[in-house]
Amino acid sequence: MGAVTKPTSLELRRLVPGRLVRVAGSAHHVVVDEGQARAPVVVFTSGLGGAWYDWDAVVPLLAGRATLVRFDRPGLGWSQPAAVPPTLAGEAERIRELLSVLDLPGPVVLVGHSLAGFHVEGFARLYPELTAGVVLVDSSTEPQAVPQPAYSQRVRRWRRIGEAGRVSGVGGLLGPAAWRVVVAATTVRGVPAADPQHVAATFAAGRPGVAAMVENTLYFDVAAELLELRCERDFPAVPLQVLAAFGRSRIERAVMPRGLASRVADAWRLRQRDLAALSPLGELTELPDSGHFIPFDRPDAVADAVFNVLQAMQTERGLPDTR
Repeated sequence: MGAVTKPTSLELRRLVPGRLVRVAGSAHHVVVDEGQARAPVVVFTSGLGGAWYDWDAVVPLLAGRATLVRFDRPGLGWSQPAAVPPTLAGEAERIRELLSVLDLPGPVVLVGHSLAGFHVEGFARLYPELTAGVVLVDSSTEPQAVPQPAYSQRVRRWRRIGEAGRVSGVGGLLGPAAWRVVVAATTVRGVPAADPQHVAATFAAGRPGVAAMVENTLYFDVAAELLELRCERDFPAVPLQVLAAFGRSRIERAVMPRGLASRVADAWRLRQRDLAALSPLGELTELPDSGHFIPFDRPDAVADAVFNVLQAMQTERGLPDTR
């Protein structure tokens, strides 16, 4: 049997849609699906360690109705790493600068999954004039978060661990399999709705392990930053759709007793209701047939939530009908 030849960067790049644009000093991968003239703009941002392909099943359901923007945060997907660790204000500014580079003046609809719910809420509070509506997709919520100690040491440690996996090639070899395990643990269907070539290309390029580890170690720091911002800036009175997942994956059913699962669900429901109450135009939709990865389990629910926001915008601002 002959040796397996590792694909070149150029070969991998040809598998990946979109383009690279310079934002905040580094190259960011962005995929833009153009809508009709004067169509509203919808920006999607993925959860912890996620990439543009997390929304692969959602985008076709909205095709032509809006200009759809997907991007990868630094070090994730096909974006270059950033020199500085992520912060809430930094992620909000990243979205603002991306819109400027793409010549999309806004206001826009923001769709954030999981961890990115922090970023989307932060953007809405910091840039209300650029925010037309918000969709939170099983958003993270930490009402008692506090900054964690040893910030710099934690970042350095996890960067070293992630970099070791990248240099050794372990991340590229095991990344797709680990990603499938995560999908199985966070979906009812257990099947990813992303192009496997795109997933493989991302990991083969030695990407997202380092950035995902850093995002994970700074999770509570970013959550605490949002709590501080809530005391300083109001959430704008814009259409807000909150999707909350209450389905259980096979893995969850196997390891979590039914009674504990019920208590966890009750607590999650209260937190998601609080998110919906951020805006007087907020609505909560519970999804008993979806796991945490709603974009894979129920892409139609995400699309419907976006449509609801767009319809509210049409009513308020006289925008073109999106249906």
